[in-house]
Amino acid sequence: MDAQYYPAARTHRHGWWWKALLIGLALWIATIFVTASTLNPNLIPTLILLGSFLVPFSVVLFAVERITGNLAPIQVFLAFFAGGVVGVLAASLLEADLHVTTWIYLRVGLIEEAVKALVLLVVGRSVVPKTARQGALLGASVGAGFAAFESAGYAFNAAVTSQGIDLASMLQTEAMRSILTPVCHVLWTALLGAVIFGATAHAAKYRLTGRVIVAFVAVVILHALWDSMGGLAALIAVVVTGNAVPALEYGFLRPGTSEEVSSLSSVFYFAGIIIISAAGLAGLRLALRRHRDPAPRLPHGPYPERPL
Repeated sequence: MDAQYYPAARTHRHGWWWKALLIGLALWIATIFVTASTLNPNLIPTLILLGSFLVPFSVVLFAVERITGNLAPIQVFLAFFAGGVVGVLAASLLEADLHVTTWIYLRVGLIEEAVKALVLLVVGRSVVPKTARQGALLGASVGAGFAAFESAGYAFNAAVTSQGIDLASMLQTEAMRSILTPVCHVLWTALLGAVIFGATAHAAKYRLTGRVIVAFVAVVILHALWDSMGGLAALIAVVVTGNAVPALEYGFLRPGTSEEVSSLSSVFYFAGIIIISAAGLAGLRLALRRHRDPAPRLPHGPYPERPL
């Protein structure tokens, strides 16, 4: 590997991602208190932006301090905004005519993962060398952008009701999506990026291999399972609750049965989310280990690249 691809010294990490996360969290909490005490609706956009972008932007800062080669910080930020704006616009257009069917979640997963993959390919086309680590970092940034802008939309919809601004619902939506962001859109696109870049074998151009196809199908399935987990959890809860199925024949559940199904549904939902997240993390780790980057060399000797 040519030494020109690498900086003359190690990139010094300042830990901006966790510093920004803590500072942003403090600002978000402060904004909540001010909004709740003053009931000023002008602060709602601030809450939406802080709550929706805080975690995704921290992911970008995490990536910026770990990039190597000719992948510049501006490309990472471009991946973030392109993944967000272009991603949600294209996904909205392609999903506009979708109807509720058995396969709707699979189709949504296919559309959104394809859009993010396209943004990743365009933004990363000039990256040299194309390594799994670079692909994971750039893919995580694309996924973070999509998650940020999508979460802002969900937060806005949760806030606006026929009775006015529902602050509690908006904050609950933001908190839940912020916690889950690193193990959904960010993780899925990081996994796909690692496999796509790793498949180039340090070449300049992308290569379509069997592993790339398998990785894309895998992230689509993970996405579909994630979106459908609420319904799947409820269905499993009904089946597990022996007397629920006969009760449904009359079109409703008895109060006691309904409470049992609801409790079990919540347990199965979070268990499913954990399993999906673990599968994605295992896939990413496998992709990074399979396509382990060689230790870059400088004119005065070798030094190991820091692990992700």
